[in-house]
Amino acid sequence: MLIDTLTRDALLKPLQIVIGIVERKQSLPILSNVLIEKSQRELKLTATDLEIQVSTVSVDVGISKDDYAITLGAKKLADILSKISDDKDVSLDLSDGKLQIRSGNSRFNLQTLPSNDFPTLKKSIEANVCVVLAQGKLKKLLGQVKYSMAQQDIRYYLNGVLFSLDGPNLCLVATDGHRLAFTSTILENTYPKKEVIIPRKAINELLRLLDDSDSEIVLNISDNNISAEFSNVFFQSKIIDGKFPDYRRVIPEYSNHLLLDRKTILSALGRVSILSNEKFHGVRFILTEKNLKIISNNSEQEEAQEDIETDYRGEALDIGFNVNYLLDGLNNISADTVQISFGGANSSVLIALQNNLEFRYVVMPMRI
Repeated sequence: MLIDTLTRDALLKPLQIVIGIVERKQSLPILSNVLIEKSQRELKLTATDLEIQVSTVSVDVGISKDDYAITLGAKKLADILSKISDDKDVSLDLSDGKLQIRSGNSRFNLQTLPSNDFPTLKKSIEANVCVVLAQGKLKKLLGQVKYSMAQQDIRYYLNGVLFSLDGPNLCLVATDGHRLAFTSTILENTYPKKEVIIPRKAINELLRLLDDSDSEIVLNISDNNISAEFSNVFFQSKIIDGKFPDYRRVIPEYSNHLLLDRKTILSALGRVSILSNEKFHGVRFILTEKNLKIISNNSEQEEAQEDIETDYRGEALDIGFNVNYLLDGLNNISADTVQISFGGANSSVLIALQNNLEFRYVVMPMRI
């Protein structure tokens, strides 16, 4: 039975929006599927992994006037559609639990699973905190902290990003125990104090979906989930139930400051990292008046050295860091000049923007 005919992109583009959270191997076979629903000329696609759910809606697509709902393998469908010419129509024919996809001389028969068995996350009925801001602003904030999230840490509360609301202030914080990234912004409205931890996978998926525009994203935050609505996309994720570390105690205040051109220090670190130890990735900062010497070496007794002329006038220091941590922080900010502050040979380093309290990046030292 023919259920619909539509252009390739009318199906492929929304599928590409929701497919990011789908894993090929799932504990439940239906979680590898995408739910496709047609109702009154409105096409809705949904994917979920039981922790995150993404839906997108298109209107006035296809020729079918009848409602239908099917689920089929998301990755297989995407692979098929991507191989079909973009100027071709796609016909969907459902029979005996199989969906036949026809386009030109091509035929593909895919197994379906009942749409009634597709699990969906329930929207929270609790009183939510509703935050409105520009997509581009949220994407920038997430980009400034995402690299500091832990990966599969047994301290599960570190495997995500802290969203902290207090009045007009929105702060985002991430840490893996070795470094901490903090960024903040002032919102147009004021909100009650609220803190939630959003999981790593949800953060990465939001970053993939958001664009750099000024168009609005609406965030609804409750005690057990967060949802976002933007650009015909509805995104929902459970939050991590745990206590995030007190980041305020980790961010230091130092008096020894060093102003550097961001591209200059980035280039120097990139070159020195070539000969750093492949396991520990350590580099030494030897700081004296008006000079920063960056040194790396490895187990093959190879060594790289960079000298940068500086405005530094504090005490002499010899301190080591993981070069990749430094590169992460410097690569994810756009300022021309950065301020690097030091406490002592055994203290963390603080990377910030000059005369700007919105961004802070703390990296713990390492012995080299």
